[in-house]
Amino acid sequence: MTHRVLFVCAKNRLRSPTAEHVFSDWEGVETSSAGINRDADSPVTPELLDWADTILVMEPSHRAKLVARFGSHLRGKRVVSLGIPDDYEYMAPALVELLLAKVPRHLPPRK
Repeated sequence: MTHRVLFVCAKNRLRSPTAEHVFSDWEGVETSSAGINRDADSPVTPELLDWADTILVMEPSHRAKLVARFGSHLRGKRVVSLGIPDDYEYMAPALVELLLAKVPRHLPPRK
């Protein structure tokens, strides 16, 4: 069974697309990413939230915005803040390292 993970940041330009890319080949995991801000490149939608088994947000404020805007779509969903600030470019080695340190504990174990 595939575990679906949605990565969320503000504008879906740097952090969440990096996370989606880094974990796209993780065995047993399907990834997507979106932004919580209204001007996001790929905005969060109710359909994306319904699709996801786990939602990993980059900052606590992203979680608060998700709950405020999409609360009914989060019932039964695991929403975790990774605590990764908006200090990184897309695929920056330091960001990839941070994601590899923080994300795997929220994914199914690799076989």
